Amino acid sequence: MTAFLIVLALVALVVIVTLVKSVRVVQQQTVGIVERFGKFKTGLQPGLNLLTPFVDKVRYTIDMREQVVAFPPQGVITEDNLMVSIDSVIYFQVNDPVRATYEISNYIQAIEQLTMTTLRNIIGGMDLEQTLTSREEINEKLRYVLDEATGKWGIRVNRVELRSIDPPPSIQDSMEKQMRADRDKRAAILTAEGMRQSAVLSAEGQKQSAILTAEGDKQSRILRAQAEREARILKAQGEAQAITTVFNAIHAGKPDQGLLAYQYLQMLPSIAQGDANKLWIVPSEIGDALKGLGSAVGQVAGITQKAEGNWQAPELSNGEVAELDSGAAAPAAVAEADNAVREAIAAAESAAVGNRGTVPTTPAVAPTQDLPTQEPPAAEPPQR
Repeated sequence: MTAFLIVLALVALVVIVTLVKSVRVVQQQTVGIVERFGKFKTGLQPGLNLLTPFVDKVRYTIDMREQVVAFPPQGVITEDNLMVSIDSVIYFQVNDPVRATYEISNYIQAIEQLTMTTLRNIIGGMDLEQTLTSREEINEKLRYVLDEATGKWGIRVNRVELRSIDPPPSIQDSMEKQMRADRDKRAAILTAEGMRQSAVLSAEGQKQSAILTAEGDKQSRILRAQAEREARILKAQGEAQAITTVFNAIHAGKPDQGLLAYQYLQMLPSIAQGDANKLWIVPSEIGDALKGLGSAVGQVAGITQKAEGNWQAPELSNGEVAELDSGAAAPAAVAEADNAVREAIAAAESAAVGNRGTVPTTPAVAPTQDLPTQEPPAAEPPQR
């Protein structure tokens, strides 16, 4: 009984082990490589799969999803003999799990080495500046070479990215100084351009201001000249009208010799006045001179012995016209003129005697009688 139970337990154990060996569950996006006696038999698809127990064996499980592998920084020499450190990232996917299993032992390591050699080949044909500015070109060349090389391994390289390109510290310092100098240069250029634009705008503003000022000055001078011209014209017209009015008034008054003599005598006191008049002589023959003054002046062209003619007298402020009658008022005018002559002679003598340093003259007499001469007093001897 005991032996039977032991045998039964062994049989059950063998059945369980056989079932475990014959049933295999494969995950999604995963392929199992089955070998039979060390030889490739088939590939297990995702799901439940049955195997021949103790004969078939799942050797490898291949992940069919896209994988990302980041490689450590690698030193690469550029064309201008500068060492730069480059680290890259590879995005690849297994298309054929059988080739990926049997064509190469470690495809990840193979891709890493292939990336390193290809990168050195590409960077070696570029200088540092091209290397820093041609990332897209480097990525495309590197992806093309890797995809072509890994195609026979059942692997497709989808993308290659360079994460960083680090030049030596000395080169970085030089590049920073160069960039700083370029920025300073651009700032200086922009500042100079701004100042130039400001100067141009200021000059244009000053030009426009000067033009407007000149135009305003021109217009002002023209207006002042026109105003001055009109003022002179009006002044000349006024003077002409005043002269015409005086001329007409004089001729309308019909002046004669007595009036002219009276006007002459009225000017004698004015001649004697003033600080500069130190000596004023009244001739003894002034009576005879006054007698002949009327006749002498009457001989002047334009002044008649007796005013004749039809002259229009100027209108007065009250609208009346001055009229003179030379016929009826002639005797009265002569008497008035004689009295005025006497008064003028007396005023002239008093003005002459009042000035210092004058020589006394003969007293004035009436124009109707002879003027007696008067001997001047003897001069005093000069004092020493």
